[in-house]
Amino acid sequence: MTHTTDIALLFLRVSASVLLLIVHGLPKIRHFAAQESAIEDPFHLGKKLTIGFAIFAEAVCPLLIIAGWETRLAALPVIAVTAIALARVHPEWTVEQAQFAWMLLILFGTIAIAGPGHYALAPLIKL
Repeated sequence: MTHTTDIALLFLRVSASVLLLIVHGLPKIRHFAAQESAIEDPFHLGKKLTIGFAIFAEAVCPLLIIAGWETRLAALPVIAVTAIALARVHPEWTVEQAQFAWMLLILFGTIAIAGPGHYALAPLIKL
């Protein structure tokens, strides 16, 4: 991989994850009670489990992705939550209404395929 590709992957990981955290993850944490009562439960697993998975995907996974730790694996819950939102929760959305969700699928799909690149904390973390 070239130096510029590694810089691009770092930029992609950090910018996409910060965007997801700001728009979805942190508001779910800050307004947990309101978000829990409002969240759709498309698989009837219970709102607590559903909001818990959403917070994991939209707050915890972006932090892992920013760090470059288990990046490909951490991108999968983001992709899953987004795909579920498109297919089960909001199937009526037009492409224009769903453009942010499609952008998240593209961004985190690219991260899942490409991995973290060279600039990641993964080599430094020994668990």
